[in-house]
Parts: sequence; C-alpha cells; structure tokens
Amino acid sequence: MQITKDTVVTLRYKVADAKGKLIEESKDPMVYLHGGYGNTLPKIEAALDGRMPGYQVTLELKPEDGFGERDESLVRTIPKSEFPPGVKVGGQLEGRNDKGEQQIFNVMKIKGPVVMLDGNHPLAGMELRFSLKVTEVRAASEEEIAHRHVHGEHGHHH
Repeated sequence: MQITKDTVVTLRYKVADAKGKLIEESKDPMVYLHGGYGNTLPKIEAALDGRMPGYQVTLELKPEDGFGERDESLVRTIPKSEFPPGVKVGGQLEGRNDKGEQQIFNVMKIKGPVVMLDGNHPLAGMELRFSLKVTEVRAASEEEIAHRHVHGEHGHHH
C-alpha cells in the first residue's frame, strides 16, 4: 500500500546532527497518521508521500524545517523557592511564555537558589539528518481520522 492522506505509517528512524553524530535512534517504531495532521515534520511527510513499505531515505533538515531556530526569550532563570520540592535537572515543567501561551520548559541547571529553564525544543537551532525506513502502511480507521492521530499499539491511547 502507498503512503497517501489518511494512511497510518510505521517507520524506524535515526536522528543525527549535521556531522553524523547520532542523537536518537528509535527503539520502538514511530507510527503516525499521514496527511497534514501535524503528527510529524512536514518535510518528512513530503518525502514519504507516495512511497511504499521498504522505502528508505535520509533527509537533511535545516532548523526551520526541523524544530525551529532557538528563541532566547524562552530561556528563564527562576528562584528555586518557586518550585515544588524535588525539581531536578532534565525534568519538564509547564508554564507560560511571554505571549501567555502554555509552554513546556526543560530544567537545564539548578545553581544555588535559582533554576534555569529552557522552553526551546532540545533540537531547536540544529541542522539534523533523519534516516527513515518505512516498515508498514495501512489505511487509517474512521476514528483515527476523526481524532487526527493513530490509536492502538505505538499510537495514542484514550
């Protein structure tokens, strides 16, 4: 079956930086609903459109095609006293950005009485190399299309 709008695509992937240093490799397959639902990066969807299981490709993505440019306004230093006990480096907290929108912040550093947070995606500002292999393609269910994401194994569970 070909990858077209409203198909469920299963793939294995590796993400490396522009020099080829491995950043992440999928342990479990990635499964997404294809067709502009925002479940993967647009350049990945474009490269896989019309392809079949077994297809492999390596994509070089600029920051604007990946996780965006870094936004230094999303870096914050907050008094540790404002955090619940147990805040740890590597943790994530939900807060609000300068526009008042919900934002996930990563705890980057705890130094004395302050906590340093970063609301940028960890891969923001990086040129990335995605190596993809399509392992399965199937028609999406009506429910998956209505909910705009995959259900079941490796998908979304309600």
